[in-house]
Amino acid sequence: MSPPVFLLGVQLALLLLGGALVAWLGLGVLAAPDPFRDGVLGLGLFLLLQGLEALFARLFPRSFRSAEALHRELGRLLRRSGLGPREALLLSLLSALGEEVFFRGAVQGLLVRHLGAWGVGAQALVFALFHPAPRSALAYTLFTGVAGLLFGLAFLLSGSLVPGILAHFLHNAKSFAELLGSGE
Repeated sequence: MSPPVFLLGVQLALLLLGGALVAWLGLGVLAAPDPFRDGVLGLGLFLLLQGLEALFARLFPRSFRSAEALHRELGRLLRRSGLGPREALLLSLLSALGEEVFFRGAVQGLLVRHLGAWGVGAQALVFALFHPAPRSALAYTLFTGVAGLLFGLAFLLSGSLVPGILAHFLHNAKSFAELLGSGE
């Protein structure tokens, strides 16, 4: 199985499992959808992630460079495996949907029921652990945890997964575009 197919499978599994858990547990993920609010919040969240990435590059330069080197290697592997722009967009969308439905919809929904607002932080920790990195690139896992916290807060405040899905999709699409465009 090629790496792109494997990654698509993992994200599809997260989407299906998360969706099933959300439905089974009766967790609301679109309590009050508002296209304008969700769009503005999603774009704001994406810009916040961009700023956070720049901040991490300054605060943890060695670790950030190590994470970038790992991403470049991943990009080479994915390109050699046949990942093109269409597949990258599909993977960006499926990962945004799968991870938001699973981590924010199901995991956070369940944890907030039992832990209150602390469930948002607990979900962010689980999300970070789902994105491991070697010790030399630990800033990546830390960044992912903070991103998970921001996605979780957006969901908690809006009652909608749409802002997180939008921001997550844009962030992943930008990352894949950089990976595919590096051509190394």
